[in-house]
Amino acid sequence: MPDVAAHAAPFESEGGRVGVLLSHGFTGSPASMRPWGEYLAERGYAVSVPRLPGHGTSWQDMNRTGWADWYAEVERAFEALRARTDVVVAGGLSMGGGLVLWLAARHPEHVAGLMLVNPAVSSQDKRLRVVGLAKHLVGGLDAIGGDIKKPGVEEHAYPKTPLKALHSMTVGWQQVRADLSKVTAPTILFRSTEDHVVDDGSIRDIEAGIGSRDYTRVDLADSYHVATLDNDAPVIFEQSADFLARVTAAG
Repeated sequence: MPDVAAHAAPFESEGGRVGVLLSHGFTGSPASMRPWGEYLAERGYAVSVPRLPGHGTSWQDMNRTGWADWYAEVERAFEALRARTDVVVAGGLSMGGGLVLWLAARHPEHVAGLMLVNPAVSSQDKRLRVVGLAKHLVGGLDAIGGDIKKPGVEEHAYPKTPLKALHSMTVGWQQVRADLSKVTAPTILFRSTEDHVVDDGSIRDIEAGIGSRDYTRVDLADSYHVATLDNDAPVIFEQSADFLARVTAAG
């Protein structure tokens, strides 16, 4: 098994009756979610930030994993949190947002809320139409990680985009979009007004399809895609804490 980078170690905290699951995105690692997780842990929540398979090692290793593997890890972490808390809220960045949306669709009775940061469930990038063919010709292309406005901040994402894994994600997106109407949990969605990775089509798909009647969108004017590490991180942290307190008050 490939070595896992130090920054990619999962984060776990003990806490009270409310559990919070946070999933990182495609080619990223728990490093992008740890500050958020630590903020919530300091406020008494039981937090879990798992490392998705194939992440935090090498992009070549990630090409040996896919959507089913990533979702399985999210569900494993979710069930572990459920076993030690009374109620669980799930959050995710980018692909992590898509993963927790599907978790909420599959477990509507057990997900008390969703916190999404620039979630990805589709793309208008025409290059993705040929990724199913391209993955047989080349292992990886240019990186998509590191889209951060704040100077001097590193996401620790892969230097290349693994194409077999990318294709698997796009297939997984189809399942998420098909099940959006089953997502009924209260939802808060944080959206960067300038995002060079996830386009507005993904947000439109979510807003058009989600079954949640309790839905709030918060625009982030001073961050790019990895907003959990960017200038608007305090907005995400503070408003998510308020959201958590509200949706779990009687849970």
